[in-house]
Amino acid sequence: MSLRYLTAGETHGPQLTAIIEGLPSNLTIDFEELNNQLQRRQKGHGRGRRMQIEKDTAEIVGGVRHGRTTGAPVALVVANNDWKHWTKVMNIEPIEGGDEEKRRVHRPRPGHADLNGGLKYNLKDLRNVLERSSARETAARVAVGAMARQLLAAFGIKVAGQVIRIGEIEAPPNQLSVDELIDQTEESPVRVVDKATEEKMMAHIDQVKAEGDSIGGIVECIIEGVPVGLGSHVQWDRKLDGRIAQAVVSINAFKGCEIGIGFEAAAMRGSKVHDEILYTEERGYHRASNRAGGFEGGMTTGEQIVVRGVMKPIPTLYKPLRSVDIDTKEAFTAQVERSDSCAVPAASVVMEHVVAWEVARAFLEKFGGDSIEEIRANVDAYLAQVRSY
Repeated sequence: MSLRYLTAGETHGPQLTAIIEGLPSNLTIDFEELNNQLQRRQKGHGRGRRMQIEKDTAEIVGGVRHGRTTGAPVALVVANNDWKHWTKVMNIEPIEGGDEEKRRVHRPRPGHADLNGGLKYNLKDLRNVLERSSARETAARVAVGAMARQLLAAFGIKVAGQVIRIGEIEAPPNQLSVDELIDQTEESPVRVVDKATEEKMMAHIDQVKAEGDSIGGIVECIIEGVPVGLGSHVQWDRKLDGRIAQAVVSINAFKGCEIGIGFEAAAMRGSKVHDEILYTEERGYHRASNRAGGFEGGMTTGEQIVVRGVMKPIPTLYKPLRSVDIDTKEAFTAQVERSDSCAVPAASVVMEHVVAWEVARAFLEKFGGDSIEEIRANVDAYLAQVRSY
């Protein structure tokens, strides 16, 4: 079974559309939970006015009947409420009028896809680039990931996320269970469990916003209950940790990914980096620690998957940076298209879902099957094999 998806749509267009192919039949869909994940993405201290306009919900328009998947492609639609203000500008039909009426963009913003996209696709209206390259597209990716998350949940696999750092403020380590982490971060506007850190982060965001600037951070995703052996060592593109790293860096504004102790390993000796292997009748083979973040040789070890991603500050600032007009080639200070001063808490939610998608994809590659029942039988047989090894 191959799991894949495509998204389409623009930030000010009528809707975002996603088509998922490869979900097995008979997966029970929790529609309330699907929309809960979309609403989680819209929360967070530091978000801009757009989050007050959009109240994201996903409408399933294909592939689900009477609450269960049919095995056919699943089609999802997330409507853009702001479309009503952009119907003329974003109409698919030609419109009359000058640049101002068409809201043509000819001044590329530093840190965005505007100039690169315009040069690559030979577009003289950079709105054609920014409309698609906008982080608004992550709403569709969260909807897709939420479906994958429900598939994983059917097999006891849990997904959690938290913010590790916002700007200069770093959260202290915690030893919470995945369930505790889910509950406690959901109560925090910056998705941290330490209340003192929460207050410092919120104050830091407010200060940066007042200065006309933006701020980034580090987020972490933890997945628990993943069986040993997802991914493979035999080809580079089958290594699951590599696929997860690619997915994380594909999120808008993400510039790095680490798994387990990540870059910290560069300063440590091997004896302090690698995880010793233990065996007990109760747990079978397991690791004495999890510095590898749940991976060895591109395959899951059965320990928690621990992934961190770094998000750069949002590049559109109220303290504008310099750029060049593509019409006149004259210098100017970049215009503002959005107003988030910090999107790190929301980015934590997005990362949960792109990681969950990659794990679900590897899960189906390993266990195959066209129905939930067939997959469950394959999983049970494999786990029995592992236990008897």
